[in-house]
Parts: sequence; C-alpha cells; structure tokens
Amino acid sequence: MKIIDISWPINNNITEYKDRKTINISEKIITLHPHTGTHIDAPAHFLKNGKTIDQIDLNRLIGKCRVLDFTEIEEKITEKDLEKHDIKKDEIILLKTKNSDLTITQKFDANFVYLEKSGAEFLVKKEIKSVGIDYLGIERDQPNHETHKTLLENDILIIEGLRLKNVEAKGYFFYCLPIYLENLDSAPARAILL
Repeated sequence: MKIIDISWPINNNITEYKDRKTINISEKIITLHPHTGTHIDAPAHFLKNGKTIDQIDLNRLIGKCRVLDFTEIEEKITEKDLEKHDIKKDEIILLKTKNSDLTITQKFDANFVYLEKSGAEFLVKKEIKSVGIDYLGIERDQPNHETHKTLLENDILIIEGLRLKNVEAKGYFFYCLPIYLENLDSAPARAILL
C-alpha cells in the first residue's frame, strides 16, 4: 500500500498565516498556533455555539476522496469551476491549485487561490463530507467569511495547509486526524492519501 503524505512539515521557519510568527520549537517545548501548517477548522472557528475540534465527527475526515486540479486558476474557485467535475455525495474534495508551487518557508502570500462563496455553496448542494485546500486559508477578501460560514454551517469540515504539488488529480482514500485538543476551534493534523 502506497502512502502519500500531504501534510505541511512543521519547523521554526515555515510559512504562517499572515506571517504570525507563533511557532517556537526547542529541545523540549513546542509552541504553535492551532491553525499551524496542515490543520482542521471546526464549526466553532466561525459559528457561535459551533462544535469544537474535540466534538467533530472524525468519519468526516476519513474516506474516499478526489484531488481536483485547478492549477490554471489565478484567483478563485467558483461554482462554474467545480461543476465541471462529477462530485458525489459523501466525497472528500481536495483542491489542488497553484498555491502548491509555494514553498513551505516563504513569506505568506496574501494573493493565494481560494474557494469563493459560490463554490462553497455548490459543495454544500453536493453534500460532501469535507474539503481541503493547498494553502493556510480557504478564503480571502470576502466580507463576513462567507466561504467558511457556508461550509461549517452545513457540517462540512475544512482542511487547510495541504501539500499537493506532486499529487496526481484522481481518486484516493484519505485520512486526516486532528490532535485531540479540547474546546478549541482548530487543531494541527496529519493528512495522508492511500
């Protein structure tokens, strides 16, 4: 069985969202933000009284998945882009973009490719289990965080910080489990494809 690790390696020099500089790894102590590297956003990230990371259904992070290639897109993934793919109910969808060409240590790129609100609404209609993207955020420059809220309100979990540069766009079996942290809105995770 071939395992493809699509996690963002964590070290003191990796890219952090908006260059926060929260990571400190020494010989015996690790300090990091719960949204560091490959991580999962729970509903509590944007929803009042939403489930925290320890309350989410782990079944939504394990199962059949497809990597979809959107590397030709310059700014945002919309409903029109997604409807070209035959997305099925209960799939896990991973969005491969030109973000994957960015290295793991370079300065945060505020112009990363993101999933626009109409794309999120389309995925809700398709009743997928979760969606992942190859950068440290799934949206940018949208008022009221519409993509996050649309997905999380419909129990679609968000996986950010995947590394998909050398991953072929096709079907896989996916595992991505968060660290068991209580009462937080996110947690770092290890993501693999089989």
